[in-house]
Amino acid sequence: MDKGIYCLLFENGPAEVTVGSLGTLRFRRGWHLYVGSALGPGGLARVERHLRVHRNRDRSPRWHIDYLLLSPSFRLRAVTSAITDEDLECRFAEALGPPLVPGFGCSDCTCPSHLFYRRRGALVEVESAVRTLGLVPVITTL
Repeated sequence: MDKGIYCLLFENGPAEVTVGSLGTLRFRRGWHLYVGSALGPGGLARVERHLRVHRNRDRSPRWHIDYLLLSPSFRLRAVTSAITDEDLECRFAEALGPPLVPGFGCSDCTCPSHLFYRRRGALVEVESAVRTLGLVPVITTL
């Protein structure tokens, strides 16, 4: 399987979700964008895992993103991915920038967050951010 980076695009109503060590977080109505890396074994198959968790909602959360995937308040609407062997996850997150949810999904780096908020859908913005990294975005709407 190819390796790369990805962004999960969620639409949500106002919600409170307890997210592991981050505690209970309040989320505004709108869209939340989660940036992830798929450079490990299995590569972009990680995205398939996220889709299964969201669709089945039948397992315990392991990572911060699992709490949103399991929450009935969050609806996964699209995934944007790009093939790369380079570690560009943090640059991708930086390209999206604030507003953000502090500390979310970035316990293994120095980024302020890997989860971002938008009032409206941001598929075009995410696609543009991927292109600024010199990559070709692959967009899957759900």
